[in-house]
Amino acid sequence: MARPLKVAVIGAGVAGLTTARELKSEGHQVVVYEKADQIGGMWVYNPEVETDPLGLDPGRKIVHSSLYHSLKTNLPRPLMRFWDYPFTVKNKDGVLMDFPGHEEVLQFLNNFAEDFGLVEFIRLNTEVVRVEQGNDDQWVVESRSNGGLISEEPFEAVVVCNGHNTQPRVAELPGINNWKGKQIHCHNYRVPEPFRDQVVVIIGGAASANDISLEIVEVAKEVHLSSRSQEIEVKKWDMYDNLWQHSKVTNCYENGEIAFEDGALVTADTILHCTGYKYNLPFLKTNGVITIDDDNRVGPLYKHVFPPQLAPRLSFVGIPRVAINFVMIDLQAKWVASVLSGKVSLPSEEDMSADLEQCYRLLEEKGIPKHHTHSLDLNMHEYLDWVAAQVGLPPVDKRQKEIFYKIREILPTSWIGFREMLLKQLPWISRIS
Repeated sequence: MARPLKVAVIGAGVAGLTTARELKSEGHQVVVYEKADQIGGMWVYNPEVETDPLGLDPGRKIVHSSLYHSLKTNLPRPLMRFWDYPFTVKNKDGVLMDFPGHEEVLQFLNNFAEDFGLVEFIRLNTEVVRVEQGNDDQWVVESRSNGGLISEEPFEAVVVCNGHNTQPRVAELPGINNWKGKQIHCHNYRVPEPFRDQVVVIIGGAASANDISLEIVEVAKEVHLSSRSQEIEVKKWDMYDNLWQHSKVTNCYENGEIAFEDGALVTADTILHCTGYKYNLPFLKTNGVITIDDDNRVGPLYKHVFPPQLAPRLSFVGIPRVAINFVMIDLQAKWVASVLSGKVSLPSEEDMSADLEQCYRLLEEKGIPKHHTHSLDLNMHEYLDWVAAQVGLPPVDKRQKEIFYKIREILPTSWIGFREMLLKQLPWISRIS
């Protein structure tokens, strides 16, 4: 086994906490940087919103969390556990929910940190402003405390765990620059009341768009969902008098009208962008080795974790999307810790780069858009089982995979009502941990 290393972990959310646990278990010296005043990352609810509702102004005060007040997980409880740490937190009424609320998830993470003695390694109210490799191959981490104090500290390795649900992606809509209504990204949505008596167009077809639409529909005059997916059924929702599903927006007009590909024309007060987020690494300085392109590809990253040229002393945990996220993050953290300890070897830089080029080429040959580079939708179980094998673990539980793929089977038509549909089709979910 290699000697213990001094390792910086950027972020104390899900990825940062699991990574800290694995590094600690391997005997490494760990420092976790967290800019907020508590752990939990995106699972810390903050009623504050940003001054720029679209999140485009680089000078705005950034609010990290994107949680809305009523948020429940879009994955059921058996998929919210770590590999060896089940989700057993009950809600305030003492009920173990099939789809926990954000309060229970935050408590789960606090319990995890306490149970594994991670709190002592976490520096709260400490924002990382620069991570850069020094002349001696060590990494310099420059941080700023709440009081404004700037400090630098050397590390032998850095693991980036800062999440990717803070910097909004905004839909590019034809004519939007002349449209006079209000625009907001769901990053800044908290409660439905501001939309009372309005006509609202919601752009997006995933969980946030549909959760928020079902809240806003209770107070708004009209809600119009718009999705670019070819599998969405254009219709008026029978259970609501004021909710419609449309295809993509084809134009926005100066008089407030919005036209859809299905022929509908709506005069709207607000456009709500539920259009996802950009990866954002403003603190990371690698002289162009690590980049984030316009299609939201972070790279080059071997298996979404190690940059070939800088591995293993720089790594990333939590980059992929559309997966059994907590298990995936846990497995990635175990892999990183095992590599840094010398228990597991990486391929050569050349072989990792060649593997990456092959992956990119396969995406292109299959016609998969570049912005899906980090989506595990199509090969999730192969990826997780591969990472598990790297650290000597068996394949992921078949029941977890079955739940995940049943969700993916239900979702192409709509997220609305998918939780109830999932529990109806897989009633045994409530009985497993």
